[in-house]
Amino acid sequence: MTCISAMTTFVASITETAVQTSESTTPILPLLTAAIAPGIALLVYFYLKDRYDYEPIHMVIRIFLLGFLIVFPILIIQYGLVQWWGNSPYVFSFIISAGVEEFVKWFVLYHMIYNHVEFDEHYDGILYAVAVSLGFATIENVLYAWSNYTSFSHLLIRALLPVSGHALFGVIMGYYLGKAKFSKGGRSRRYLLYSIGIPLFWHGVYDLILLMVTRYWIWFVVPLMIFLWYYGMGKVRHANARSPFHSVNREEEINM
Repeated sequence: MTCISAMTTFVASITETAVQTSESTTPILPLLTAAIAPGIALLVYFYLKDRYDYEPIHMVIRIFLLGFLIVFPILIIQYGLVQWWGNSPYVFSFIISAGVEEFVKWFVLYHMIYNHVEFDEHYDGILYAVAVSLGFATIENVLYAWSNYTSFSHLLIRALLPVSGHALFGVIMGYYLGKAKFSKGGRSRRYLLYSIGIPLFWHGVYDLILLMVTRYWIWFVVPLMIFLWYYGMGKVRHANARSPFHSVNREEEINM
């Protein structure tokens, strides 16, 4: 589910919340906890994947919380583009949904992290991109859980698909941001383009499947997610292998 559809459903349900809360047997607090948990769990997972130099936790949390805040400008932009261009599946998937969301995340990372002193190894790009992506995905998940009073099984599916999808789009974005950061000239500019273009493409493909394939979408989305996990974890390994602290740690191990 995209940010605009999640927020629209949430707003439509606000007037019914009091009545539904008193009548519903669904425990909303555990559901909200279940909606938040996947994002935090994935953030911890990717934080611990940094093999050589852990980032300051306060920086990672700050970027994660920033992902919460970008929901609102993204919502406004998406709503305006829907009114302007309509709901064509291709336009919505690649421009209104994936285009806006990935560009705003990229814009935030480029202006707040790219030249930051803490961005001192390739993997840092992955971690911060995953953090902002999961902050965004967590709020999206909370809106979905709150407005739909969904079940734990549905939230589990969302954890495996859209939430982890946002994390993997962040991995790809952050990997190429790291490549751009530690390259020069034309190569750096080319990697910057890759850092927005490649995650936007895969995000658009994911959304297009959900919009175009109504009955057997699971047979397309699951192989796509398996591929993205394989592709993304390869980028994680490559980024760690390029860490400037890699050789330092190896020398320390030899000296010991």
